[in-house]
Parts: sequence; structure tokens; C-alpha cells
Amino acid sequence: MTAIDLNADLGEGFGRWRLTDDEQLLSVVTSANVACGFHAGDAATMRRVCELAAARGVTIGAQVSYRDLAGFGRRAMDVPPAELAAEVAYQIGALEVFAQAAGARVAYVKPHGALYNRVVRDEEQAAAVVDGVLLADASLPVLGLPGSRLLERAGKAGLPAITEAFADRAYTDAGTLVPRDRDGAVVSDPETVVERSVGLARSGSVVTHSGARIRMRARSLCLHGDTAGAVDLARRVRERLVAAGVRVEAFA
Repeated sequence: MTAIDLNADLGEGFGRWRLTDDEQLLSVVTSANVACGFHAGDAATMRRVCELAAARGVTIGAQVSYRDLAGFGRRAMDVPPAELAAEVAYQIGALEVFAQAAGARVAYVKPHGALYNRVVRDEEQAAAVVDGVLLADASLPVLGLPGSRLLERAGKAGLPAITEAFADRAYTDAGTLVPRDRDGAVVSDPETVVERSVGLARSGSVVTHSGARIRMRARSLCLHGDTAGAVDLARRVRERLVAAGVRVEAFA
């Protein structure tokens, strides 16, 4: 039976501001990418989400990013490699405190936003992220885009390299994500998102922004939690996957 992990970006609030419905999404997903304070999140939010995830048996992952709270981690930044590696390790370490306090652990690492897209092709930045993961815990899997420099470097460093796909993001013919500032970059029709999810899990392929079909092998499927109706959509995706004979389970 085909198996797929469902992950979502959670804990993306700060102070009194909350972006995602963490509690409801944690009843659907199998892995939680928890914001570590650099693009979103704060100590209280990180602790709360770790406690909720641990109570529901959801795997906890560190979602690391550039230090860009004002830009939600989506602005291009040039960070020296040594500094980026230290900041990645710092974010993982901060989340690990709250994960352990909840009786769990940080089980993987996933970059966010501009950093996620940068390490698809940037060898230096990808190496820095991997160095940061190694500094924090040399056994942690790294979650990223298939064919990315990040996963290539992670594999060479002995870290488990886990591929992921996005049901609600448009792809280029090269297998990269269409930039968010382009029309059609985000797939908004719920039924289309559900159908793409099943296709990605069952056939390992997806239709690109231009209409071509490309291979997209992924062990994990990302469901964005900051879109309208995110919880209902996540439930529909999981239900349809199960109905299609796909086993939904965490990869870590």
C-alpha cells in the first residue's frame, strides 16, 4: 500500500496574533512543521503547539527560516553561511526544549519560505542549512523539494533526505514552485487540491502551470494552514487519500 505523510506549517502566530488553527489541523496531519521564532512563532506558541502535537501523536519538526519576522520569512536575504548554520541550529535547539518538555522530540527539519526556495538551487546556502542541522542533531531527516541542492547535500552528509510535494502550489516544468507573485502560483479550488493530492500520492506526478505532467515523487505532502478553509480542506484531502487506498502516516 502506498504511504504518504501529511505535514502542515503550524505555530505561525506571534504574541496575540494567530494565523493557523493549530488544534484542528493537528487532528488531521501526521507531521507538524513548527515555526521557531524567526519568521513566526514565539516561546509560548512553540510550547503550546508542541504540547498539542505530542498529545495527539503528531510528529514535531522544526521549520527554520531566515531571521525575517516582519516579512514572514518570504523576503530574499543574503546571510553568511556560518551565520545561517548557527541560526538554523539555534532554531532547532529552541524547539527541542519545548518538544522534550511535552514528552516528544524534534524529529525532522524543514526550511520555510525564501530559505526553502533558495536552497533548491543555491549550493552555499543549502550547505549552511545542512551544517546547522548537523550541529543540532546529526540524525535529523531534512524535508525539502525533490532534486533540490538541500536534499542532495543532506544525503551526502548522511542525513535522511525526505521529499515533499505541495498540492496547493503550482509547479514549473522544471519541478520548482511557481513564485508566489505570479498569477496561479497558489491553487485555490478545493476539489483540484484534493485531486492533485491523490495524484501525487498514487502516481507520483503532477500537472505543471503550463499544463505538462511531470514526475514528482514525494514521501510527504504539505497542506498549508494559512489559507481560507484550511482545516476542512485538510480533512477532505485525508479522507480522499484513505478512500483511494493510501496509508497516511508520518515519515519520522
